[in-house]
Amino acid sequence: MVRGATDGDLDAIARVAEAAGQRGEWTGADPAYVGHLLRYGQVVVAIDDDRVAGFGATRDIAGRAGVTSMLCDLFVDPSHHGRGHGRALLAELWPERNTLRMTFSSQHPHALPLYTSFGLDAWWPLLYLTGDARTVRPPAGWTVEPSSADTIAAFEAGWTGLDRADDHHAWARRPNGEALVAALDGQPRAAGTAAGEGAGYGLVHLASDPRLTDTQVADSVLAVLASLDSVNGYAQLCLPAPHPAVRLLLAAGWRVAELDVFMATRVDLLDARRAVPSPALA
Repeated sequence: MVRGATDGDLDAIARVAEAAGQRGEWTGADPAYVGHLLRYGQVVVAIDDDRVAGFGATRDIAGRAGVTSMLCDLFVDPSHHGRGHGRALLAELWPERNTLRMTFSSQHPHALPLYTSFGLDAWWPLLYLTGDARTVRPPAGWTVEPSSADTIAAFEAGWTGLDRADDHHAWARRPNGEALVAALDGQPRAAGTAAGEGAGYGLVHLASDPRLTDTQVADSVLAVLASLDSVNGYAQLCLPAPHPAVRLLLAAGWRVAELDVFMATRVDLLDARRAVPSPALA
């Protein structure tokens, strides 16, 4: 049985996420993350033997191509695998299979064939890169200044056609939340939000002006990382594997901490220059 989730399911959802290998903030194990999805999207749970055995969540993202349904998470407790819960959750979340849609979900053994059967035939690996931001040298000509979530959202909407104001406000409310604008020779060319816990920063989300060259896109990421005021320098960033900043960060000693997969029904939805689009998804 599949039904809509409520605040009373948060602890059970966290147990499912932890059983599926999720940890920490911006995962299904974080009640703040699931609460964000309950407010701004749809969260459903699969019930097996009167307990929550799995959960899934979607959000509708408004953009130039129309409303796109984005699957944020889909996890089933491994002890309940093979009972059809994943397919039931997907069928509930995406009743119209011909709708333009994207998905962001952790990669696990049952995910790819399940999503492919639902018409998601284009995907891109996403790398979670972790390292010391103090190893990143600020590129010449770039400055980074604090801003507001509304300003950041306006820049991203102008560059990508996507309205993610709610996402940026959620980032800004996180510990050490910051809205940042990166300017090249005084002109705003990238914008995003960073957040973290304690002395370290978590996932950094950044959108960039599509007129930038690959070198400038990479430099915008380096500029933001170099601007982070973290006591121990630790930061985490999620980028599509083809992103031009990935090679530079690996060369600076950063490492790949985790791999996720971004999937879509159309290959043109996959943008090699932009980081993961939602603050709650990392």
